[in-house]
Amino acid sequence: MIWVSGWRLAASVSQAGALGLLGAGSMQPELLRAHIRKVKAATQCPFGVNLPLLYPQMQDVLDVVIEEQVPIVFSSAGSPAAVASALRDAGIIHVHVVAAVRQAEKCAALGLAAVVCEGVEAGGHNAPQGTTSLCLIPQIVDAVDLPVIAAGGIADGRAMAAALALGASAVQVGTRFAASVESSAHPAYKDAVVNAGDRDTVLALSSVTPVRLIKNAFAQRALAAEASGQSVEQLRALLGRGRGRAGIFCGDLENGEIEAGQICGLIDDLPSAESIVKNMVAGYRSARRALP
Repeated sequence: MIWVSGWRLAASVSQAGALGLLGAGSMQPELLRAHIRKVKAATQCPFGVNLPLLYPQMQDVLDVVIEEQVPIVFSSAGSPAAVASALRDAGIIHVHVVAAVRQAEKCAALGLAAVVCEGVEAGGHNAPQGTTSLCLIPQIVDAVDLPVIAAGGIADGRAMAAALALGASAVQVGTRFAASVESSAHPAYKDAVVNAGDRDTVLALSSVTPVRLIKNAFAQRALAAEASGQSVEQLRALLGRGRGRAGIFCGDLENGEIEAGQICGLIDDLPSAESIVKNMVAGYRSARRALP
């Protein structure tokens, strides 16, 4: 959700009754500070910050999160041990994104509050050789005595009902909110998500930094480079810098990374965040009533 979830989206989601998260991966520390303060000014509801630990500025970002007394942090793309002690000492609720049972068990041993169980269907950075949500959720639910938040392939109330039936305590939703009024993504990116079909995403760059994105010219070049056996160094050179920003924030649909989950084939409109939350809850209730 970097380049997508700024203060408008996070505040709107929280105000609608869910938990909005700021995507800190695309922000330098002082920009994040400004977004945190704007969320606080826009809503009195709880919100959180996602810290993708693979980015080099995350230690400075962590300092800002603590200074600004953010109540909840979702860490991802790295070891939660790197930030667990600092967050615990600051009294911040700490949740970590995992893609395997072993990772969830490590989070439980660290004393985290919950885990996000992310299936390979999810958009953006992903796990190599990942497991689908349907298979992964119940395995993690059985393995740890923590609340499990399901993610990956969830865009409506039906999927929410399915995840909770598998034992999850909640769901985390990305791509559906990326294509919303309050999303800070470029209009061309939002249109790409809306126009995508069920087979229009691909998991690329698995040997460098696995990422699920909508097939475009860059994705095709990346797949061809991997298939031809190019080295990690060559793939990193192909990736370069700023591909996510180019595709998501600047709308370069040819040369940028158009990050999105497989569920984008179900998305065909650009509603408000409030409408998304309300429709998901209504769809969840409807799905429960319809079960035999």
